[in-house]
Amino acid sequence: MELTLFQSTIFAGLLFIAVGALFALPSKPVSMIVRGFPRSTLAAYVTMGLGGAWTLWEVAHLGKANYGDFKQYIFVGFALVGLLSFKYAPDFLSVRGACILYLLTANVILDGAFGRYDEPLRLFVVTPIYVGIALSLYLGYSPFKMRDFFGWLFATPTRPRTLGLAFLIYGSLVSAIAFAY
Repeated sequence: MELTLFQSTIFAGLLFIAVGALFALPSKPVSMIVRGFPRSTLAAYVTMGLGGAWTLWEVAHLGKANYGDFKQYIFVGFALVGLLSFKYAPDFLSVRGACILYLLTANVILDGAFGRYDEPLRLFVVTPIYVGIALSLYLGYSPFKMRDFFGWLFATPTRPRTLGLAFLIYGSLVSAIAFAY
């Protein structure tokens, strides 16, 4: 799916707003779900299922320049790794699945901004996306750090609200910037 720069910017802004709303709105059930997310079996099935299916779809549509001649082997390899991860690496699998989903989503957003170097406002979109990519790679390697972060974040009631408000404000700014193109 190819997005335009406008669509990428709006999508990124709405993504930031959704994350911000998740943390900014004081809701005990939501905070309990977020705190339990890193070790949730249901979340692992959802995130790894969606991330695995999306990855396999991408592999099935590889072109010749991207090892397309070997896509059957790559497809089987990724499918096996995805399935065996539930048996051999079940701890914090939801975090790894969320990282996979973020990386695939970031690819879609960045594709819309690719080659648009004449638009300096696109940096408001791509910079936090690249920070998120680095964070996803780190959390994919050390997923228990998300549990530790949530422990710190929810230690006081003001921290999640502050983080949420920062995401809400930034998401609103990015969404407004989309109309400047």
